[in-house]
Amino acid sequence: MHGGSAATIQERHGRPDNEDAKLRKLQLHTKILLALLAGMVLGILANRLGFSDFVAAYIKPLGSVFIRLISMVVVPLVFSSLLVGTASLNDIKKLGRIGTKTLLYYMCTTAIAVTIGLLLANTFKPGLGLAEDVRADLVKSSAGQVDTKIGASLEKPTVIDLLLNIVPSNPVEALVEGRMLQIIFFALLTGICLMLISPERRAPVMSFFEGVSDLMIKMVHVIMRIAPYGVFALIAAVVADFGTGILVVLFKYSAVVTAGLILHVIVVYSSAIKIFTRQKVGAFFRGIRPAQLIAFSSSSSSATLPVTMECTEENLGVSARICSFVLPLGATINMDGTALYQGVAAVFIAQVYGIDLTIAQQLMIVLTATLASVGTPGTPAAGIITLAIVLKSINVPLEGIALIWGADRILDMCRSVVNVTGDASCAVVISASEDR
Repeated sequence: MHGGSAATIQERHGRPDNEDAKLRKLQLHTKILLALLAGMVLGILANRLGFSDFVAAYIKPLGSVFIRLISMVVVPLVFSSLLVGTASLNDIKKLGRIGTKTLLYYMCTTAIAVTIGLLLANTFKPGLGLAEDVRADLVKSSAGQVDTKIGASLEKPTVIDLLLNIVPSNPVEALVEGRMLQIIFFALLTGICLMLISPERRAPVMSFFEGVSDLMIKMVHVIMRIAPYGVFALIAAVVADFGTGILVVLFKYSAVVTAGLILHVIVVYSSAIKIFTRQKVGAFFRGIRPAQLIAFSSSSSSATLPVTMECTEENLGVSARICSFVLPLGATINMDGTALYQGVAAVFIAQVYGIDLTIAQQLMIVLTATLASVGTPGTPAAGIITLAIVLKSINVPLEGIALIWGADRILDMCRSVVNVTGDASCAVVISASEDR
């Protein structure tokens, strides 16, 4: 009797327990994707029904906490992992070989990205046909914000200054302020010097920073448990603020940028994976999906770096040595999505103002956008800053940035996905070339 009752109870409750187990077994990227969709729905409802302030006040802070938690581990993770990755190579020639291949890959894909953007912008001409009153309204509504951004961009150092500023005068200050290029330089130099000292003196330093790197990775695992909630809050806040109407005004421009980003990912990265590695293209995109979703919701490739490293190492099988060298470098200097967007935006603004760009000017866009992407911080809206540099190089009015300001937030999310995907593809290609 009692046995039958227990069996009956277990049978009755078996199905819900199985359902709960299935929910718990949902992969992280599936949870994030569901949270993304739910956040969009809430954002649209908030925008339409007028409770955007509620979302901004009570929902958005959860997303801000998530970004802060991820950002918190970026600097110690980048420094420790890059130092360990460099020193672990045990061969300066090997470091030079990997570094050269990494930089070559990043520069080539960035130049290709800008070229794709220019070809699409010249083919579909998104800047033609924009009504004068619409242009005036866009400029007027965004003038203040754009003036601030343009002012900041014009204060940016020259290329020579940028190269000089890579060397930190105070590495502690660079670490505190999160100056990624300086942090990377100091970590690389420290790792190289570790290779040059005796193994017995190198061992305790390596052991310490390996522990720091492992600690930061474990911290990322813990933080990623709240990723779906953070993504939900971030997307809900963005959609509640901007709605969907802003993309209607600049639909053609947005469509060209988005098409270029998709084309770059599908053609360039897929081809690189297929030609230079044994990795299956489908497996690559499945493996990097969690990082792509975080990049989309945060609009920051730097904030996504810990997740990118985790996905590339665990899902794509790239060694920690390659990941710890290639990915932090990529998060700082590899901005394919941003470069492509700048190519489209420059031509779009020129078309709106009736300026015919010569071949020389468009080649200047390729060169300037490629070089400018090296110094672009992997933070939200950073592309606006370097876009001003590109426009200035071809004598297009900087005020034209106001024309694209409204759609920039959504497009920034899309190009961050491309930036992160490019970093991961480089790591896989470099890993294959090193037979790891």
